[in-house]
Amino acid sequence: MKSHISILFTFFFVVGKLFVEAEYAAYFDVTKYGAVADGTTDSTQAFLRAWGHACSYSGKSNVWIPVGKYLLGRVEFQGPCKGPITFLLKGTLLATTNRNYFYDETWITFERIDRLHVNGYGTVNGQGRFAWPYNYCKTSSHCRPLPPSLTFNFVTNAYIKNIDSIDSKGVHINMFGCQNFNITNVNLKAPDTSPNTDGIRIGTSSEIRISNSNITTGDDCIAILTGSQNINISEISCGPGHGISIGSIGWSHKPEYVSNIWVRDSTFLGSDNGVRIKTWAKSAYSEVENINYQNLKMINVANPIIIDQHYCPNGPGCQSGESSVQIKDVNFMKIYGDTRTQEAIQLICSEAMPCKNIKLIDINLSYNGDDGEEKSSCSNVYGSIHGTVIPGGCL
Repeated sequence: MKSHISILFTFFFVVGKLFVEAEYAAYFDVTKYGAVADGTTDSTQAFLRAWGHACSYSGKSNVWIPVGKYLLGRVEFQGPCKGPITFLLKGTLLATTNRNYFYDETWITFERIDRLHVNGYGTVNGQGRFAWPYNYCKTSSHCRPLPPSLTFNFVTNAYIKNIDSIDSKGVHINMFGCQNFNITNVNLKAPDTSPNTDGIRIGTSSEIRISNSNITTGDDCIAILTGSQNINISEISCGPGHGISIGSIGWSHKPEYVSNIWVRDSTFLGSDNGVRIKTWAKSAYSEVENINYQNLKMINVANPIIIDQHYCPNGPGCQSGESSVQIKDVNFMKIYGDTRTQEAIQLICSEAMPCKNIKLIDINLSYNGDDGEEKSSCSNVYGSIHGTVIPGGCL
């Protein structure tokens, strides 16, 4: 009888322990591993030690970053981890201002992790003002880009929320090979003069949802690159910046694709573009298809609606010829507001590969200048108009 009771006791103890571990997360405080919240002491190794213990914990874990300022060098948080893991940022992370590290490939990287959460109302400060003068990409196509603040490679079933990123040296959030990833309630901020500071850059990723966020940058608010599909963007405030872009596509001279993109219920404030699809001339055959823009408000925006199949930002050295990127099944629906450029709609497609099934539905864009009226410019595009479309003249 005693042996049966002992066995039952052991059984319930083990089950109870597993239940508690499943319900309650363990906390790994970076300050307990040597991180110093003074903004000047390099805390990189302390963060790595805390991450290593959290990642190897069999259950839910939190890497806890208390209030304070932490100087971090280049750091890579690697998986796979044994359980769900949260990077709980309450403080501020500071990038180096040492010029020797301005051309590092990345700053903070999360790689090969399933069920990663980045949360906490903290701040990531790339201190880009010290590095932007060393960005030469406007004058050289062979320049070395400055590092992104946050990089996510092959991260799945994840989310970022309630995080601020300011003054990134390069891109604020860079994603590659990610799947089922939510980004919500983030604030990404850099001056409109800061070079190549995309807000969120997505490549070779699927099932990405971005919502309820404010993005002000010196480049694209959101850039959707090749290999991306099933991307849903909503309730974004974008601007200043270069708008929400697909592309550029065709730079690699290999087949590229983007499909199933939704951008809806968002506002563009003083941005240099609204919604844009851009492809390079003389590209390999590629496809951009099933793109949907719906319920977008433009306030003092240049180029609210633009397809540019002769994209070449640096002028000299651009290849001649026509783009071989097929753009098709694109819906522009209920886009309204005012533009600071007369050409409110520009659909400039490839002569070799005309755009197909482009729809303009309930568009109302007015030019806010005093030297004429709003107008549209279109070439090599096939599609249709539905409802009232201002300015007219296309399709």
